[in-house]
Amino acid sequence: MDAHPTETAGPEWLASALMEKGALTSEWLPAFNAAPRHLFIPDVIWPGRAGMNRQDDRVIRSEEPEVWWSAVYRDAPITTQWDDGNYTGPGKGKIPSSSSSMPTMVFSMLDALGVEDGHRVLEIGTGTGWNAALLSHRLGSDNVFTIEVDETSARDARKRLNDAGFHPVSVIGDGAEGYPDGAPYDRVIATASVGRVPRQWVAQTKPGGIIVTPWGPTYGGEGIVRLTVADSESAVGPFVGSSAFMRLRAQRTTRKHVREYLEGRKWPADGRRTMTDLSPESVGDWPVMFAIGVQVPEAFPWMEPYDDGSYTLWLRDTAVTSWATVDFVPGHEEFEVYQSGPRNLWDEVVAAYLWWDEQKRPGFERFGLTVDGNRERVWLDRPDNPVPVVARP
Repeated sequence: MDAHPTETAGPEWLASALMEKGALTSEWLPAFNAAPRHLFIPDVIWPGRAGMNRQDDRVIRSEEPEVWWSAVYRDAPITTQWDDGNYTGPGKGKIPSSSSSMPTMVFSMLDALGVEDGHRVLEIGTGTGWNAALLSHRLGSDNVFTIEVDETSARDARKRLNDAGFHPVSVIGDGAEGYPDGAPYDRVIATASVGRVPRQWVAQTKPGGIIVTPWGPTYGGEGIVRLTVADSESAVGPFVGSSAFMRLRAQRTTRKHVREYLEGRKWPADGRRTMTDLSPESVGDWPVMFAIGVQVPEAFPWMEPYDDGSYTLWLRDTAVTSWATVDFVPGHEEFEVYQSGPRNLWDEVVAAYLWWDEQKRPGFERFGLTVDGNRERVWLDRPDNPVPVVARP
């Protein structure tokens, strides 16, 4: 193991912290020790913060070794690539495109995977290679298959894995397609989020096998779902916690600017003015965003902040037919709304919020997902209780 430049952070400290949280179990401790995180982190990183989608400025190991080491052995995510590798710094790029996940999340997902000796596992998204190394130690490299769409990331991860003594099957390719050459698998784990479970994952998993993946609607909010595969076309299971992963590249979307919705006119254009007593602050937490997103499909929010603490919540549909704005002002009890197009997007959000409130504000642990042929449906408490979709024109 490499010598580290500070005594205040390191593998032993992080292992202790993760075990105290209950994220790292005795089953995975040997793998943690055999595949220390620092062996799988590149020299140039953007440290993250626990529970937040924010990155600090670039850190270069050769220039700031103590800062680099402390970031590696903090329970927080680390961004390792921006804009599919097209941005290298200094500073930050526009969109983070690869990372080393927060260790608590890594081991929570591995625990949910429930691997047993002899299991064959497909990992979607090699990233830095750390997850594949942990699985390789636990199951043996011959039983681990990992696929990465980014060629540079895949090559770098393969070298790190081999240098550390792990030799899983490492493939460059589209993770949405799975890896049929290694199928069938006992377990599939994804380290990128999806809004629709690729059917190839289901088809390549044995009946009774498990798929663990981040899943989230277009609107926002995202959780880890643990699906049990019934056959080549169906799977069902509960959400086991919240998450915030980068989207699988095959499922990325490009969103139109607000100017496309206004059609060259100045806001509020033809927007219909009303007032609401539901504060935009009430619909911004992750669980309620998830509940709204399931009920209000093909729509997404964006916040436009102002220096005085107020902001405008924009809502837009993916079909570029409808938009809405809600102006939040601190201390106010009513808020100005403008809506345009065939969909009254704020009204849909309000209806979805009221449903969530009536269900006693469920968190992720009460939701589940059923994959059945070409259909997917999110349910509350049990599979025969689907979450409704808000009626629209």
